[in-house]
This record gives sequence, C-alpha cells and structure tokens, in this order.
Amino acid sequence: MISIATLGPQGSDGYRAALQYAPNADIHLYNRIPDIINAFLKEDVDCALVPIYNTREGEIKEYFRLMELLRQGYWIDNLVLPIHLSFGCLKQGKLPVTPKVIIGRGSVFKQCEDYISEYYPDSTLMTVPDIGTAMQEIKKEKRLDYGIVDSEELLLEYGFEIKDREIAAHNRTRFAILGATLSSESGYDATAVITKPLKDRVGMLVDILGEFTKRGINILDLRSENDIKSQKLQIYLEVEGHIGNDLLREALKCIEKEVIHEDDCLRLLGSFPRVDMRVKKIRSFGFIGSGDMSVWFAERLENEGYQTMMTGRSSTLRPEAMIPQVDVVMICVPISVTADTIRQYGPLLQDGQALILLAGESEQTLKAATNVTSQGVELMLVHNLWGPQALSMKDKNTTVVRTPRSGSFCSEVEAFLYKHGADISHDSPTQHDLLMGVGQKLPTTISVALAKTLQQHAIDCDDIGTHSTLTSLYGIIAMARIHNQNPRTYAEIMATGGDGQKIVRSFAENLLNVIELAESQKIPELCDLMENNRSSLTEDFLNVRMKQSRAVDAVLSKSLK
Repeated sequence: MISIATLGPQGSDGYRAALQYAPNADIHLYNRIPDIINAFLKEDVDCALVPIYNTREGEIKEYFRLMELLRQGYWIDNLVLPIHLSFGCLKQGKLPVTPKVIIGRGSVFKQCEDYISEYYPDSTLMTVPDIGTAMQEIKKEKRLDYGIVDSEELLLEYGFEIKDREIAAHNRTRFAILGATLSSESGYDATAVITKPLKDRVGMLVDILGEFTKRGINILDLRSENDIKSQKLQIYLEVEGHIGNDLLREALKCIEKEVIHEDDCLRLLGSFPRVDMRVKKIRSFGFIGSGDMSVWFAERLENEGYQTMMTGRSSTLRPEAMIPQVDVVMICVPISVTADTIRQYGPLLQDGQALILLAGESEQTLKAATNVTSQGVELMLVHNLWGPQALSMKDKNTTVVRTPRSGSFCSEVEAFLYKHGADISHDSPTQHDLLMGVGQKLPTTISVALAKTLQQHAIDCDDIGTHSTLTSLYGIIAMARIHNQNPRTYAEIMATGGDGQKIVRSFAENLLNVIELAESQKIPELCDLMENNRSSLTEDFLNVRMKQSRAVDAVLSKSLK
C-alpha cells in the first residue's frame, strides 16, 4: 500500500483526489503545500499530490517555487478532479441570517468569485489554513452569521446546512503527483523542466521557444519568475513528449549548450501522461487508405491522445468492420479513386459520425460524399499541401473546405491542424479546384512538358544551369523536383477534374497566342500584353513575390558557385 501526502482535511478536494488516484492508499493530510513537499522529500510518504491549476482560478502560484525545491524524485502523473463547491451555514431559525463572514480555504474564493459578488457582496471573506478546525469552532460558538464555502460532502460531514450547490460552474483542478521514479513512456506524454536562475541576454526566451518550434514540439505551458534571492530570471516549461523522445532530448540539449550556454542549467522535473483540461468530443479516427500520408496523420493524432485504426487493400481489418468502431472516418486514397471509395463506404457511416476527406479535388469529391451519406454525418474536406516527408505542419499550406454539415467533430479536426501550425485557408469547392489548377495542376503539367522537351532535343542536363538566368532556373528546379518523386502522385494531380481543368486549357490557348506574337516579332504587342497583365496584379502581390524571389536568388547564387 502506497502512502500519499495531500491537503486536508478528510473529505477535502485533495483527499478525494488522492482516493481517486489510489483508492487503497495510506493518506497523510497536511494544511500547507510546503508541508506536503517536505514530507515527500524526507521520504515520510511515497507520493505527494499537489494542486497546480484550476480552470477558474488559473495557475496556483505557490507551486512554481516549490517545484524548484524538487531535488529528488519526479513529477510522474496528473489527476483532474471536478470541484463541486457549495455554500452552507449552520441551520437557521425561521428568519434566515445574512452571513457577515464567509470562511474558506484560500483557493475557493477566486473560484466562486462571481457567486459571492452577486449574492453576498457585503460579506467579509476570511481565508483559513485548516477548514475543519474553523467549522468546529463555528459550530461550538453557534455563529449563525458565518457562511462556509467548500464541498457538499465536507459541509454535511460537519453538520452544516446546504444553501446553494454548484456555485462555481466548469470548475476543475489539476493535481500533480510526485514520485520517486521517472514514469515510463505512455505514447501521450508531457515533460516539465525548469531553469536555474539565468543571466540576462536579449532574445533568450525567443531562442528557447524556437528550438521547440522548429522541431514541431508544442509548448503546453510557459512561465517565468525572478528568483527571490538573486532576482535572476527562472523559466518553467511544459512541452509535449516524453524525455525519452529523441527530438525532445535534442531540443533540450541545444537550449542548454547553444542558447543559454550554461552547463546543467536545465533541470528535469518529470515526464508524465499528458492531461487535457479541455474536453475532446472525438475519441477515435479510422483511416480508409493505409499509404504514407495516412500513417503520417495517424501518428500525430495518436500523439494527441486519439485512438486510430488503419485499413487498406491488404489490411486484415476491413473498412466495413472499422467504420462502426470510430467517431471520424478519414479517406486518404489516390485522387482518381477517391469518389469511388466514398460511394463504396460512405453509406456505412451513421448519424453522429464525421467523414473527413483528405483529397486534392473538392467539387466532385464533396458531391459524391453528400449524395451517399445521411444528413446526420458531418462532412469536410482537407487538402494538405505537403507530403509525408515533412517533419511537421508548421507553416505548411492547408486548404479546408467546410460544408453546411461541418459540425463540432470537423471543428475539432480543424483545431488539430491549427494547433500544429498549419497555415489554413478556407475555400468553397469551386474556388479550391480553380486555385489548385493554378497552384498544382498547371505547374505540374508545365514541368512534365518541359522534361519531355529537353528529352526530344537531347539537351544535356549539365548544360542547363550554365545557360539559365536565376529567374529561368525556377522552372528547371520545379521540373527536377517533380521528376525526383513518385510519378503517380503528379499524374493524379494532372488528371483531377473540376474547375482546375479550365486553368490548364486557358494557359495553353494563351501560350499559343504568345508564341505567335513572339515568332511574328510583334514586340510592342508583347509589351502591351505584359503591361495589361501587370495592371491586374496588385502592388502588394508583386512586391512580396519580388522579395521572395530575391531571397531565392541569394540561395541559388551561393549554390551555383
């Protein structure tokens, strides 16, 4: 049987949290958080349970400094406890007495501030370290003009009458559990570290954050405070991932060696299963299509605590069996078979589920999904403009096409993309396909035609760079990149339907017109054409793209030397 130190008295939130964590534990009750920490450090108990955050009160400041004292042991787990506060007093006579003084522990007054301000604005609030002793004294002295704020269970245990229940809605407290041994990896973890007091340096905090950002590691909590003695800055960080994760260890090493430049300046407080203070509606995702992109998304969803199931052409689990078991079905298959896959499996979804289409063509895809799914099935399309080689979604373009049937599940998926740094654009189905014609279909078509032209004229690839301006080299780079990857992907892009087709056709017509003007040496007409083109492009667009091109030029110039 383990022993746990927590805040008393018996029946308090800390006591209930300890029982929930370990129902058969030997619980040691204390009135102050420092006493809990000291009992743990002296090994009087196996574990300590400390409140660190409340949804209405915010962060419990006291624990920040106490965590700095954690020289042995680790933060190993968390527990989130719903806090049900009630207001009570001694049983009144026929004429109720308005309380002159309201008693409570320090934290509860912030949690029920709205209630007290509305109903007892003139009462004096008195914070007590030992609520049990205070209630005994009120009973002994028969103080009818005293009110108490605490749990219903505690008020009834001491013989008080309940006047109001649930006086602070949406009230939950997160407790940290401290133990002797670092917890093992669960797959959905967080890690907490704290710095020693640091020397001042301009940009240090930004540089620290950058080490996590560039590795796609999300920061859950960040706080800073001056050390009382030295008045030097101390930083507390809680980030996603277990300390056993290579990327996280690399980030912490770089922060210590390359950003702060001080040995042993970071101290690991612990790694623990991640806790969600926000309620997630989605529990599970099921993928139809087991390619690299499906695996890429599944891994990141699992890191967020969702369950995932994968089905494909060769998987033992079939989509028919998977669909009833999940909240959200994600279809991620080649563009050319997306509509047929939707028609085959869409009718199997039931009201209350969601269908997310990871697809590059929108109008016909969503039309197929709308036709074969019931009105109670949520529906949304997500077009991710990156491949499975990407380390993260950070700053990657993503198009989201919502429908009248995009509900809370779809919003949670979009929030997942946003959290991971995706640059989200919202389009209509027609607008999406038209813009994809400009951004993907046309450049791919040009690149394929360009490579074929080089082949037809037996042009040596080694000669291209020496005869290209930096501007003309852009197209050569795009052509080479496309032909260095899976041809099926780009064939699917070129073959997509929708309004993107008209972009390629219009370009072909305009290209023939430009060729005719050029071969006829109609230079004034060509100049007029370019001036007319420029008038349709905004100054902001031209200036921004010019800056980008100069940045690319600088890189290309170095690579050509």
